Amino acid sequence: MDNKTASHELCPALSGANATARHTEHQWWPNSLNLDILHQHDSKTDPFDANFDYKEAFKQLDYQALKSDLQVLMTESKSWWPADWGHYGGLMIRMAWHAAGTYRVADGRGGANTGNQRFAPLNSWPDNGNLDKARRLLWPIKKKYGNKISWADLMILAGNVAYETMGLKTFGFAGGREDIWHPEKDIYWGSEKQWLAPTKNQDSRYSGSRELDNPLAAVMMGLIYVNPEGVDGNPDPLKTAQDMRVTFARMAMNDEETVALTAGGHTVGKAHGNGDTKNLGPEPEGADLHEQGFGWVNQNGRGVGRDTVTSGIEGAWTTEPTKWDNGYFHMLLNHEWQLTKSPAGAWQWEPIDIKEEDKPSDVEDPNIRCMPMMTDADMALKEDPEYRKISEKFYADPEYFSDVFARAWFKLTHRDLGPKSRYLGPEVPAEELIWQDPIPPTQYLLTEQQQQQLKQQILQSGLNQAELIATAWDSARTFRASDFRGGANGARIRLAPQNEWPGNEPVRLQKVLSVLEQIQASFTEPVTMADLIVLGGNAAIEQAALNAGVKIQVPFLPGRGDATQEMTDVDSFAVLEPIHDAFRNWLKSDYAVQPEELMIERAQLLGLTAKEMTVLIGGLRVLDTNHGQSQHGVLTDNVGVLSNDFFVNLTDMAYTWQPKDENSYDIVERQSNKVRWTATRVDLVFGSNSVLRAYSEFYAQDDNKQKFIDDFIQAWCKVMNADRFDVS
Repeated sequence: MDNKTASHELCPALSGANATARHTEHQWWPNSLNLDILHQHDSKTDPFDANFDYKEAFKQLDYQALKSDLQVLMTESKSWWPADWGHYGGLMIRMAWHAAGTYRVADGRGGANTGNQRFAPLNSWPDNGNLDKARRLLWPIKKKYGNKISWADLMILAGNVAYETMGLKTFGFAGGREDIWHPEKDIYWGSEKQWLAPTKNQDSRYSGSRELDNPLAAVMMGLIYVNPEGVDGNPDPLKTAQDMRVTFARMAMNDEETVALTAGGHTVGKAHGNGDTKNLGPEPEGADLHEQGFGWVNQNGRGVGRDTVTSGIEGAWTTEPTKWDNGYFHMLLNHEWQLTKSPAGAWQWEPIDIKEEDKPSDVEDPNIRCMPMMTDADMALKEDPEYRKISEKFYADPEYFSDVFARAWFKLTHRDLGPKSRYLGPEVPAEELIWQDPIPPTQYLLTEQQQQQLKQQILQSGLNQAELIATAWDSARTFRASDFRGGANGARIRLAPQNEWPGNEPVRLQKVLSVLEQIQASFTEPVTMADLIVLGGNAAIEQAALNAGVKIQVPFLPGRGDATQEMTDVDSFAVLEPIHDAFRNWLKSDYAVQPEELMIERAQLLGLTAKEMTVLIGGLRVLDTNHGQSQHGVLTDNVGVLSNDFFVNLTDMAYTWQPKDENSYDIVERQSNKVRWTATRVDLVFGSNSVLRAYSEFYAQDDNKQKFIDDFIQAWCKVMNADRFDVS
């Protein structure tokens, strides 16, 4: 061994900085509970000062100047990455589409809201080929406007401006997306171990008769939606149509929106496959240092302009690819099409008979005419009966098509931004859309005295503490930090479908709501049910703390509105139904994933840290709020008292923990061998996992009884107010 090799062998930095050079604890013990996703966006990764407020920074943005700069950018072709036909519109639209198109409605993850396309794995997905160039083209503008515009907002705005410069009247634009500064570790993109793996593989995301695993939306690892060459790369428009229907539904789109988005996305720009894909270098995340974050660099030849290779499919869809018009449907519906292969070897469709003047021109030489093409997804709009009807309707009414597309594009690019109260900027549409989960504003203020009067009435109403706390929790727990949906604001727990969800215990729920409605009707001042539900939970917690000898007041933020059934899209809200809730020790059914792993996912969606999750579990157990009044994990002799008994008894070595079945345990006194309590996996994980046990021991300490109460209330209020975007 020479000295150079020896020094590398001994260098501690090589075994610490390079993730592949060392075995992590989760590689040594793969079944251990991974808490990392609860802290993935720690403030240590954020370069902004703690007091930075993006909303305030955005207000200082010269919005019209930014749009003007973007308009100029569209036609300022760069030699290092020349614009097709002298216009970057198609590239910018694809970047915005692919930033937003990862959204899936099942868990609200993905989408454009965090600017995550800048990081792995998205920056290196095969379907995102050469979008690194789009972001580099935007960099001078991002540099100029700095902190006043996030990457997440800028990428979507660039797509909007691209459409506008090509003639589309867009529906609007809203800012408010804040950038992350580290790859997202919480998003499950699929179990495949290779990009674009055939769906018949052993680790496929499909089961049964092509049933796509939840919460996935795309058909393959590395694709945004469907395979443009056909199912598993085998052209068959009718089969592709079925994939499209499932995929777009999981992106919260119906058939009309699916046709509009597909057609509108392909009305402009082109696909790139004029070359051999074998000549392409690694994706950005795998490229050498000297590439400086560029990927897919062509190692043989120009690799730009007409010689660009991205998807492998080659050609434009329309005669004038830099113009918003109805040319897509004219081309699709007025020609017969045949299968062919691109120069890169990808399946695509070409017209059998086409006039020379109907062909699009070459991207670099307007005197050269090129054959247009359609993907298998495009052909699906012609061959599938329902898609065909919609396509013909759009073809016959271009204005209707433009309006439907503009609205669908706005929905695609804003679906995960949350309610309108989060929207920023001068182009926010005035119209309120049902997918924005509208909530009427309130016109009242509850004084401190009025709050005390209401709490007294609630506590004297005959409802017990557990009923009030469980109802408030169930109302708030639907919140998802992934797309800012759900939560207590709106009190949709009163409405279909939430009022019949098994997890909400409909009988108990209706009992509580009936009593609260009587209090609402008898109160001399206006108060919403949304506020009453949360206030009832707060009052019960204050009483539970008083039972422990501690007089506290749970902070309350009034001003929630009451949504109506007409404001509630039942199908859209169905995906928010809880199928598990570790905080109330409940599983709707048995699942392949362990209950404690489901707990981590729910805590992450609620925006909780591991500490907050821990203290909430411990507090809710002793408050007797388990689903169905189950006694699992209620490790106290003082039920209904807000105490640290859960942690005290969990960490006490006077007991042993004996399995009864897969998710049930007896906690047995060592001395008498008597069963003292029972518990589930999510209870015992707070004693078995080393990190969670450290938190449990902390809260079990004699000197942390008050600290436990304070932290529980703080975490409780965080959940109750998670959706209060209407206040600063």
